[in-house]
Amino acid sequence: MFENFTKTLAGAAAIAVMAVTASADNWRGWNIHTDGYPNTVAMDKFAELLSEKTGGEITLQMFHGGTLGSQPDAVEQVRAGALEVGNFNLGPIGPIVAEANVVSLPFIFKDVPHMFRVLEGEGGAAIAAGMAAKGLTPLAWYDAGARSFYNGEKAINTPADVEGMKVRVMNNDLFTGMIAQLGGNPSPMAFAEVYQALKTGVVDGAENNWPSYESTGHFEVAGYYSLSQHLIIPECICVNTAAFDALSDDMKAAVTEAAQESATLQRELWAAREAASREAVEAGGVVVNEIADKGPFQSAMAPVYEAYFESNPDLRPLVELIQATE
Repeated sequence: MFENFTKTLAGAAAIAVMAVTASADNWRGWNIHTDGYPNTVAMDKFAELLSEKTGGEITLQMFHGGTLGSQPDAVEQVRAGALEVGNFNLGPIGPIVAEANVVSLPFIFKDVPHMFRVLEGEGGAAIAAGMAAKGLTPLAWYDAGARSFYNGEKAINTPADVEGMKVRVMNNDLFTGMIAQLGGNPSPMAFAEVYQALKTGVVDGAENNWPSYESTGHFEVAGYYSLSQHLIIPECICVNTAAFDALSDDMKAAVTEAAQESATLQRELWAAREAASREAVEAGGVVVNEIADKGPFQSAMAPVYEAYFESNPDLRPLVELIQATE
């Protein structure tokens, strides 16, 4: 009799375990960055917090280093639900989500704190709604720094300083238009080719954030870094909209809280990484200059913005809202 009772208990326990396993959501996440990078550390923290705050009802297995495909591929996988989570830059999302593309407009943000004020306000809500409608619900915003100009000839303080300069940019009409309106010659090329192009004079300058400028060794062949901060494109923790919408309100709150706590960590780690990169290049003799007045640069972008509005007339109010945000 006792043996039968024991078997009954064991069977009930096995059924309970199977029920818990069946009810748990086992999510998979994509991240392009490698071990030790601020985003990688923060996404691992997100996975830890997700399990903790949902009582194990949602778990997340992270795949770092782009092992599940390129960013465009991963974006489509999250939209389709083949993956539940991705840490994405908004740049590649822009062609899919018109609202997200506004962050790629040159000089739209005054600085990084302004960008976060926008994202955490009405402007960010509009961008998030546009993304969610395309299958990507942003849970939190990560810092990806600001891109600034660097070259081997002189400090850049005004648009006139860019005139005649050959500047490498990403292959995007907004970015080539930016350089052209400053009087320079835009030179799109693969990122891997930039060091040699700077060294041999194929291009005079380029633009990127502090960690990229330092880690690639570009500072060795382009010793002037001017803080134009012309592009400030954030990253996000994005979840598949259908998966998120299927959660209870309590679960949605727990998932969002976990993401936002990881974003706090990511921003702290990013700030430390930027500071270390800046210290390293300044120790190497780089001349760094603040641009006291970005107004002339912003004014020079008027034709770029007008061309953008011709193709995206409905986005003018969102751009104006961002520009009006203090």
